[in-house]
Amino acid sequence: MKRVAIIGAGAAGCFCAALLRRAEPALAVTVFEAGSVPMAKLARTGGGRCNLTNSFEGVRSLKEAYPRGERIMQRALKAFSHQDTVRWFEGEGVPLTLQPDHCWFPVSQDAMDIVRCLRRAMEGVDLRLGHPVKAIEPGFLVDGEPFDAVVVTTGGAPRGISFLDAFELEMVPPVPSLFTFTIPDASLCSLAGLVVSASVGLSGTKYKAEGQLLITDWGLSGPATLKLSSYAARHLAEAGYEATVAVNWLNCDEDSVRGLLRSLAAENPRKLVASVHPLQQRLWEHLLGRAGIRPDLRWAELGSKGTNRIVAVLTADCYPLRGKSHFREEFVTAGGVALGNVDLSTLESKRHKGLYFAGEVLDIDAITGGFNLQAAWSTAFVCAQSLIRA
Repeated sequence: MKRVAIIGAGAAGCFCAALLRRAEPALAVTVFEAGSVPMAKLARTGGGRCNLTNSFEGVRSLKEAYPRGERIMQRALKAFSHQDTVRWFEGEGVPLTLQPDHCWFPVSQDAMDIVRCLRRAMEGVDLRLGHPVKAIEPGFLVDGEPFDAVVVTTGGAPRGISFLDAFELEMVPPVPSLFTFTIPDASLCSLAGLVVSASVGLSGTKYKAEGQLLITDWGLSGPATLKLSSYAARHLAEAGYEATVAVNWLNCDEDSVRGLLRSLAAENPRKLVASVHPLQQRLWEHLLGRAGIRPDLRWAELGSKGTNRIVAVLTADCYPLRGKSHFREEFVTAGGVALGNVDLSTLESKRHKGLYFAGEVLDIDAITGGFNLQAAWSTAFVCAQSLIRA
């Protein structure tokens, strides 16, 4: 009987185990998990609701969703797409719903429905909890126990995967991704709770993202911030998480914003600049203060210099970034096993036949919105199919 070891009982590992057991019931599948429960991170994802995939609507290129690993994801998604994910889980009795932000969730809004579904599908799998693997030796001895193949699905593995040292793999040092920004500006943080559609970037770099921006009591969060943290993950790590964040509060160019302000001035010449505005009142007052505009100034008195100051603040409002905070309890890393180690079609090691990788242990990571879990499902499917064909 062929024996397969899967290292890590996260989303990728458990899905791969379920697929193998369904396709080859005679296959002996053992999953090793260091923690006391399987799929602990999966149970927390999406705020405990489990954003298990995305519709990919509006994604112009995979690079937008996968800052690292888009080439491998192009192949993996052809093998197992987001539509396949929806069909698989609904076929297992978990009804799903597509939200307006293009994210798929269980109708129940309970991540445990996904966890329980995978546990049922893993019937017959030898799941060994509280078993951190210490070493895998060539010939596939897992802590001295022989296997015919090994699939590594240990996730972002911020502590590394030293148990694979004997295989001398090329690694990309892992750094955090998907985090919020600590902004030491009391005036900005006093607006905590406000949400605005905006774009954010890092001054002096090409890194930029757009979407909903949430002001918090420590700085900036929301989808736009999380996208930017993903795109600039390695740059920010190298900079010690110190940079200048530029916010375009209207997500428009200077000419468009100037035209908007001129229209407001023409339509409301006698009204106070502070009382007629394109943003929430508290945010507008904050931005007028940053532009040096008196609260008693009327639109007819603003003039070209005042207009230019407001345009500058609305399109490039700069704040110091001084550190990061984790996004809820979801830890995502950029880095891992370098993609040059693996065959892109099978996710098998080029040098060590029978050694496979799936999920975030590879140098693949994505922006928020279900894309990271889709990478887990797709790469796990590729590994399972490769093992079945082997």
